[in-house]
Amino acid sequence: MKGIKKKMNVENSAELSRRIEALKREKNAVILAHYYTTPEVQAVADFLGDSLALSIQAQKVDAQIILFAGVHFMAETAKVLCPEKKVLIPCPEAGCSLAESCDAKEFAAFKARYPGYKVVSYVNTTVEVKALTDICCTSSNALKVVQSLPDDQPLIFAPDRNLGSYIQKLTGRKNMVLWNGACHVHEEFSLEKLLQLKREHPEAKVVVHPECRDYIVQVADYVGSTAGILDYCGRSDARAFIVVTEAGILAEMHKRYPDKLFIPAPPDDEACGCNNCRYMKMVTLENICSALEKESPEILLDEQVRRAAERSIRNMIAIR
Repeated sequence: MKGIKKKMNVENSAELSRRIEALKREKNAVILAHYYTTPEVQAVADFLGDSLALSIQAQKVDAQIILFAGVHFMAETAKVLCPEKKVLIPCPEAGCSLAESCDAKEFAAFKARYPGYKVVSYVNTTVEVKALTDICCTSSNALKVVQSLPDDQPLIFAPDRNLGSYIQKLTGRKNMVLWNGACHVHEEFSLEKLLQLKREHPEAKVVVHPECRDYIVQVADYVGSTAGILDYCGRSDARAFIVVTEAGILAEMHKRYPDKLFIPAPPDDEACGCNNCRYMKMVTLENICSALEKESPEILLDEQVRRAAERSIRNMIAIR
């Protein structure tokens, strides 16, 4: 029975993938997908990348419709940069724990307590928070963004306290105030289980995303964004890696480097062998197909907010 069900699932996925490809041609649409989506979603994407790469790509696409296979703030970012295009989000409920940890009204009140401070906000924020921001950043360019500002310029860094703390240590910057937000995925990695994996695989390099807690980062051989981690695994002579970020990246790792071993680091939850973003996994072939057929749900933004957010995003893109 399980074999029949699995075969039916494979056949259904193949049919949905064919239908999606036909709809893309029919409607002049492209799909942008994040590395943390499922392998079958990544397979139908025209462009696959991390937040910075996809933000840059959104400006370049020659299509009437952009479907963003990712979470809500990513689709918002695409709409900010491409107001003339129709931007679809296949699952509007796919939010982001990090973005949700920074309410725009609360952040505006926080910002008002620090007059004269420039605001650097991680791209994992709502469009309303981006509108309150001087320059956005991603984990790929956060260090460069902070270093681009004068040493004596006081900063607010939001919303990820772990990334902010990591950048603060790298720069030695004392004049940074951190918003107290975090990503549920990167907060939940188990140090005990990571150290056990290191004992079991002493030859493996540990690659860690900077959204992780400091005691996890300290164990790393390499710390970087999803794109940075992928590149490092390709450059390194090592044959095995313990991967301390969202498990969706494993599909691209196996695709690029089939001869290398990638071991997902587990969270504290005893029931899980790897760490998944529940929001990214809400994007499916079914809701992608439905969104293309109906050209809905669509991202719609207040124009005044969009323009304010655009400035901070374009400031980010200028620093790679």
